[in-house]
Amino acid sequence: MAKINLLPWREELRKQKQREFSFILGGSVVIAGLIVLLAHLHVSGLIENQSQRNAFLKQEIDILEKRIGEIDELEKHKADLLARMNVIQELQRSRPESVHLMDELVRTLPEGVHLENFTQKGKDLTMKGIAQSNARVSDYMRNIDTSDWLDDPRLDLIKTQEVERRRLANFTLRGGQKTPKPEQDQEVEPTGGAS
Repeated sequence: MAKINLLPWREELRKQKQREFSFILGGSVVIAGLIVLLAHLHVSGLIENQSQRNAFLKQEIDILEKRIGEIDELEKHKADLLARMNVIQELQRSRPESVHLMDELVRTLPEGVHLENFTQKGKDLTMKGIAQSNARVSDYMRNIDTSDWLDDPRLDLIKTQEVERRRLANFTLRGGQKTPKPEQDQEVEPTGGAS
């Protein structure tokens, strides 16, 4: 006799395939969830790493800005010191000029002329004095004109008056101080040292 299967085998096959499909679908969802979770963790790690790098860079930038501020302070301090050094060097350079100026004032004074007052503002000179005559003042101006250390004599005032039956000329003379060329300076120094 022939065996006839009356069991609903198609129904069971369909249920088995549905179970396999559900299992595969569940596995796929779990795998997809794991992939999404891993991607999320990886991106979060990258973001955290970048945040740490940004924080480190910010700290380093703050340190560098402090150092730049300190360098700016040092640059200002350096500029102040250089300005002071320049003033000191200028004073050192001008010290011999003062000696030469005083020496030249004495050398240029002709006989019969006496200075009562002498002022200097920068390179500008003002000399007030008494001369025996106007001609002596003219001689004094010529001597200043030929001087290596004095120049540009200008007569501001000359007033003649009689004192004890002598005529005297009170004068105010302006001029300038000049610095001779280095060759002239070297030529003048040996003669100044010998006298």
